[in-house]
Amino acid sequence: MEARLDHLVCWVADPAASLRFYERVVGLPGVRAEEFREGRAGFPSVRVASETILDLMPYESARGVDEGTGVRGTAGHPLNHFCLAVNRDDFDALQVRLKQNEVEVTGTGTNSFGARGIAPETIYFADPDGNVIEVRYYE
Repeated sequence: MEARLDHLVCWVADPAASLRFYERVVGLPGVRAEEFREGRAGFPSVRVASETILDLMPYESARGVDEGTGVRGTAGHPLNHFCLAVNRDDFDALQVRLKQNEVEVTGTGTNSFGARGIAPETIYFADPDGNVIEVRYYE
């Protein structure tokens, strides 16, 4: 299976301050930055590479169960989840392997924003250490 890192989600205390830091100090360009500043996006992102972004998720979102991932809080980690982008055939094959190995899919999504735009489908599951992995495909 060929995969690429699509995005990382980091819990941050102040998304606006984190966005300024990553834009001004680190030098990464904002993604949906204006939409966030205008209140039209729930969180900002910064571009790490052509196909990879870093989402700056407000930490208060970690207090309850994340409806997208099915995960409660941060599990003690400042990283919410990481996402791999694969092709549609690999996405379908992965779901078969997860079921065969009795790995629970904890969440699903449709039309989800990511580094390369909108992905039609996403799934979430945990590794043996509880780290949440999202896998998606783009058309």
